[in-house]
Amino acid sequence: MITLTAASPEDAAQLAGLMDELEQFYGGTPTESLDEKVAQISEALFADRPAAEAMLAWDGDKLAGFASYSFHWPASGFTTSLFLKELYVAQAYRRTGIGKQLMAALEQVARAKRCSRFEWGTDSDNEAAQRFYESLGAIPSTGKISYRVTL
Repeated sequence: MITLTAASPEDAAQLAGLMDELEQFYGGTPTESLDEKVAQISEALFADRPAAEAMLAWDGDKLAGFASYSFHWPASGFTTSLFLKELYVAQAYRRTGIGKQLMAALEQVARAKRCSRFEWGTDSDNEAAQRFYESLGAIPSTGKISYRVTL
């Protein structure tokens, strides 16, 4: 049975391991030590002013997936939006419903926080992700172009 929890500092090492798989999925090669990864995760998620939050999907004591998100302001009028930065399910757990569970949980978080929007993006060549999001009833938004400055 899959359970969902908010990430806590004790989860950082397991999250680092799953994020290594994510890095490899996107063609990267993890190079930092476990201690460096845990420090980066702790700074991003558990600092006084965290950069993001994360929802974790657990199969017993094994981390099966995660979703990282933050809140953007302003959205519509003076409201906020929940922005999903990353949704990742471990290879061994794909097509088991974990992605749907994480998305449903984040929608509940957005509603509880009175967000007017729940937004995310995907790479233009990630057709599997696009099919998944459309299966949830999401409609692609073509009204914006994304820009990036790599630092």
